[in-house]
Amino acid sequence: MKKIFIYYSLSGNGDVVANYLKEKKVTISKVIPEKQLPNNMVLRIIKGGFLAGINHKDKLVDFNNDVSDYDEVIIGSPIWNGKLSCPINTVLDSLDLKEKKITFILYSGSGEAPKTEEILKERFKTCRIIHLKEPKNNREVLSEVLKNI
Repeated sequence: MKKIFIYYSLSGNGDVVANYLKEKKVTISKVIPEKQLPNNMVLRIIKGGFLAGINHKDKLVDFNNDVSDYDEVIIGSPIWNGKLSCPINTVLDSLDLKEKKITFILYSGSGEAPKTEEILKERFKTCRIIHLKEPKNNREVLSEVLKNI
């Protein structure tokens, strides 16, 4: 089964997951927004959280939305204000996921995102959702939590 991990990472958590999945022979595609969030952490949290809260979609740099060669599409996103990140909102609106196995890997400080999970299950009925609490600080759990990917 051919798999691709399409993800966004602001603080490095998604990069840790990507490196782990790369070892498992999963194709990796990191999305990069045209406009970056502010460097100041407080402003970054406020702006990113607000934009995610209104389901904003970022313009992406050189994003290839063709997933036709893959059987499974794995989407990785930080959780901001209880929602998916803005770059991943764009990804989901641009991908044709019909006939694909879909897995979401969500990373956050709390390790939980009940509102986001509910929204994803409604939109993608058969998707699998995996929550990770700060993967860059909890690398030891990756092999257990992601063993079936």
